Amino acid sequence: MTAPHIVDPHGLLCEALSEASPDLMRTMLQTIINELLSADADAVAGAEYGRPSADRTAQRNGYRHRDLDTRVGTIDVAVPKLRTGTYFPEWLLERRKRAESALITVVADCYLASVSTRHMDKLVKTLGINSLSKSQVSRMATDLDEHVEQFRHRPLDAAGPFTFVAADALTMKVREGGRVINAVVLVATGVNGDGHREVLGMRVATSETGAAWCSFFADLVARGLGGVRLVTSDAHAGLVEAIAAHLPGASWQRCRTHYAANLMSICPKSMWPAVKAMLHSVYDQPDATAVNAQFDRLLDYVAEKLPAVAEHLDAARADVLAFTGFPKDVWVQIWSNNPAERLNREIRRRTDSVGIFPTRDSIIRLVGAVLAEQTDEWGEGRRYLGLDVLARCRLTLTTQPANEVTTETLPALTA
Repeated sequence: MTAPHIVDPHGLLCEALSEASPDLMRTMLQTIINELLSADADAVAGAEYGRPSADRTAQRNGYRHRDLDTRVGTIDVAVPKLRTGTYFPEWLLERRKRAESALITVVADCYLASVSTRHMDKLVKTLGINSLSKSQVSRMATDLDEHVEQFRHRPLDAAGPFTFVAADALTMKVREGGRVINAVVLVATGVNGDGHREVLGMRVATSETGAAWCSFFADLVARGLGGVRLVTSDAHAGLVEAIAAHLPGASWQRCRTHYAANLMSICPKSMWPAVKAMLHSVYDQPDATAVNAQFDRLLDYVAEKLPAVAEHLDAARADVLAFTGFPKDVWVQIWSNNPAERLNREIRRRTDSVGIFPTRDSIIRLVGAVLAEQTDEWGEGRRYLGLDVLARCRLTLTTQPANEVTTETLPALTA
């Protein structure tokens, strides 16, 4: 017959934990969570960490550390990284937590400014908000504003050189002086020295003017933006002039998507399908020589039938084909603003829920939080461009300069 336990292990453990110091509880919780994360990452990788296995699908690649607030204090969570693919414990940590908090504060600002609508009521319910006091909103806004300001004004020199940069603008609606007006958000992204994309900066302006873009790029350069070889954007005259003024060593790539829309506006509707097909064939060529040869064939095709289109193409040639001064490996990433447009859609997904912003500060808070979170995700994910490709791009520009952007008169085109 088995003797009964003199000591109850479960009771003893509960008593020890109840009397334990917060430091002990915090240490135990941190250890348990990190072990769970390691086991979860092993399941994703297909094999246990440090053990060879034929079933392994990915290799571990260190950790990224996140702070997690708990009832026993803030603990350091070590999230395993994978060499291929990504791992993120959705069951433990929230993505875009700051962006959601920013959205809540914007909604609250709308209520406090007495501009709520039925659409705003529906949004509040989906966020699970019953009531927010002015003091709660103030505390949340202060924390978020501090984070966004640090992000917007962080030094850039340590992360450079930024070989490729893209710039774009979005229009937002905001209440000012008792009426609703349009404001623009200027955004620039770049590929840093480690091959990852990051948001370089954002600024809210009254309109998309040359002065606004000059001030924006002057701030980026003052914060350490350097080593730029190519800037991709639409053909907004003020933007192009700002690039030439503040990044004199950089070439300018006119976005192929925006250019096609510009060209379509002067091309007869009946001829556009053929011209569009010829224009797209230019980008399908295997090397720079073939690209230029196909562009010549396009010019020959439209020279007699469509002299205005031929003139338009000839004037834009150097800017549209600036990507050919770089290795073909990066053409898709640099010949258009499509990557920036995907970022814009993510911003729109958040801002469309608000509709009309109560103040410009609320635009900065929400859009800045979204951009900060996106930069974090890019930094944790796979490289946008490989280090060897970036090295070849910089070497190519050193030995074979591409066409640099100048402040010469540009054709009167819409962006």
